[in-house]
Amino acid sequence: MHYTQAHIGALDTRTRAHFINSLSGFKSANLIGTQDDQGHTNLAIVSSVFHLGANPPLVGMIIRPHSVARHTFENILKTGFYTINQVNQSIYSQAHQTSARYDRDESEFAATGLTAEYLSDFHAPFVKQSRLKYSVKFVEHQHLAVNGTELVIGEISDIYVDDNAVEDDGFIDLQALDTVAITGLDSYHITTKLARLPYAKNNTGYF
Repeated sequence: MHYTQAHIGALDTRTRAHFINSLSGFKSANLIGTQDDQGHTNLAIVSSVFHLGANPPLVGMIIRPHSVARHTFENILKTGFYTINQVNQSIYSQAHQTSARYDRDESEFAATGLTAEYLSDFHAPFVKQSRLKYSVKFVEHQHLAVNGTELVIGEISDIYVDDNAVEDDGFIDLQALDTVAITGLDSYHITTKLARLPYAKNNTGYF
């Protein structure tokens, strides 16, 4: 099938959202943990986390337009701290439920049965059930005028991961952690690793 720009524009809002969100393929599923200055905890699932640099260790994510209350974004700007917690097979349904709208004084931790834990005196809460999680200090954000979204950039400080998932060369085997991926807005997937390939060089005859 061929979808023209006119066809895409004619789709109803929900259908277009599912369709366009599916185009980018498998995405990481992460829970963003924050806390405001009154101690209210917040947890939100985000599928837009991406690697930005290794030295210093930077991570970025896209937050939807701030046209309504965005507790995660507001907490990050106010406190400067947040956690990123990978979603695994044991908690994906609870993680998805955090996308529902809750009042500021309602904790998604309590609402979904996930457990908040505080590690190394970090200000923001982690998800105890996550098997790969890290603390992040806010560095900067940029408002993207093209569609009103917010690019949030942070520096990773502490990382917590199951011992058996880290290989000798530093590679983290996400499959060993039962990590799940997202496509579209609501489809969750398990993964199967095909192979780790050698560093690519020209004229190696690898293929």
